Formats: sequence, C-alpha cells, structure tokens
Amino acid sequence: MDHRAFIKGVPRETMTRLRRREDGPGLRHLAGHLGFITVTGIWIGFALPFWPVVLFLHGIALCFLFTLSHESTHRTPFETGWMNEWAGRLAGFPIILPFEWFRHFHLAHHRYTNIPGKDPELLEGGKPDNWVDFALYLSGLRYWSSMTRQVFRNAMGKTEAPYLPDAARPLVIREARIMLCLYALALLSLTFSPAMIWLWIVPVLIGQPVLRLYLLAEHGRCSFVANMFENTRTTYTNRIVRFFAWNMPYHVEHHTLPLVPFHKLPELHDLMRGHHAQVSPSYRAFTAGYAQKLSLKRPKP
Repeated sequence: MDHRAFIKGVPRETMTRLRRREDGPGLRHLAGHLGFITVTGIWIGFALPFWPVVLFLHGIALCFLFTLSHESTHRTPFETGWMNEWAGRLAGFPIILPFEWFRHFHLAHHRYTNIPGKDPELLEGGKPDNWVDFALYLSGLRYWSSMTRQVFRNAMGKTEAPYLPDAARPLVIREARIMLCLYALALLSLTFSPAMIWLWIVPVLIGQPVLRLYLLAEHGRCSFVANMFENTRTTYTNRIVRFFAWNMPYHVEHHTLPLVPFHKLPELHDLMRGHHAQVSPSYRAFTAGYAQKLSLKRPKP
C-alpha cells in the first residue's frame, strides 16, 4: 500500500477530525516553548550555575523554532489565520529563515518530496555522503551562508525560482528588507550591550548542529520515489524531542497528510501502524547508521 491508497482508506469522519484545527493546543505548546526560552535566557543573563550548559539548551530551543515556522507554512498550528502567519514570521527571524519565501520553498518540497531535479531540498545540495560534507552540514555553516544570501537576494528583488509565484514576490521582497533592517538594529545594540551575543548569536550557532541532525533523519537515505511511505522517515524519540520539534518526528504522517495539525499526528501515527517503510528507533541509531555509510573522501568533480 502506498500513501495514496492509505488516504483513500481513511473514513471521512476520521479525516475531518484529524484535520480540525484549534487554537488551544497550539497556544499551550507555544507557551511552553517560549517559556523554556525565557527561563534559559534569564538563567544565562544572570550567569547562574552551569550557565554554559544552559546556553547550549537555549540554543537548541531557539533553533527548533524552525519546526514551528515549518508547521506554520501549512497554516495548521492554530485555527486563527493571523496566528499562523505571525508565528511563522517571528519563529523564522532568530534563525534567518524568511518565512514568506520558505512557505513556497517548503510546499514545493511537499509536492516533489525526494524527487531528484524537482524537490528544492535536493536542488540545494541534497544530503552529505562523505565525512567532509557531513562535517560541513553539521556545522551549520552552509545553512547560515545559504539563508543569509537568500535574504539579501530577496531584498534585492532577485526572487526567480520555479516554486515562487509572481504574486508572492512583492511580499517576499518586503519581508527580506524588513528583516535586514531588524538585523541591523540588533547588531547596533551590540555597541551598548553584549546581550545579543549571549542570548541569541552564540546559542543559535551552537544549537544548529542538533537541528541539522534532526532534519537529516527526515529524508536522509530514503528512496527517491513519490510514495511518502518510502521517501520519508518517522523517527521514534522521547517526549522532550517531540515537544521541541512540534511532533515532526512523526514525519511520514506529516508528509502523508500535511493538513493534519501537529497535535493530531500521534493519532494519525496509530492509524498508520504497519504501513511505514522507513522508520528509525531513535535519532542516535539513525545517525550511527548514516555515519557508517559515509565515504572518507569527497567525489572528484
């Protein structure tokens, strides 16, 4: 059975329930995520005991705002439309993720998941297959470089991309220009206080490798086919990881029915048991297996 056959077999009443959006679960989840960032930020600000460890945890929580921005591209975290829009924009800002551009990039990824030549994630460089590229990928340097260049390109009106409709380009350009102004103000604040260095810049730099490992498991070493049960992986993990990732470790479920809100994915997972072709018992197991197949040298051009 492929994912299309599975969808056809889901009763209409069940599908309606799964796709029903609500504000409450999203607001509670957001309060928990932001509450953790606030507490760790205060801990760092007052240099309380073990603050360097907390700095790392703070950075992970900031970087995993990516999963909220990602979820917002589908307009599913909340029932109220403007909440989805602003959650996506604000969550993307600390990690230099221009939301209006990313919305169309990500929806194209869903349309052509893991299809070479069509999936924009693969067009951006695919997954690392040797230790040099793996190290670069984990460092986050390629991500920061790519997103910085993307924001500047968007701000200059260089928005040509097959997945970006003409109607969206004015908003993408305006968003990028606003982001650059806000980043300039943030950098200017460093002349008065180093707070941004310790509460934002250093944390996201050291937290990004954790997000990179998490994202690699979603499609890394999956089949280049159109079947979501084969081109996407669900990874079993603990409640803490599922919380900060907004339940996106249930990734086969998300790709099969992307309009199902994050808080309904465990229920969808139960319905889908027995159909997964790609699962991993943990992120540690996935990473170990992935690393074993990495080549020692980069292929010659």
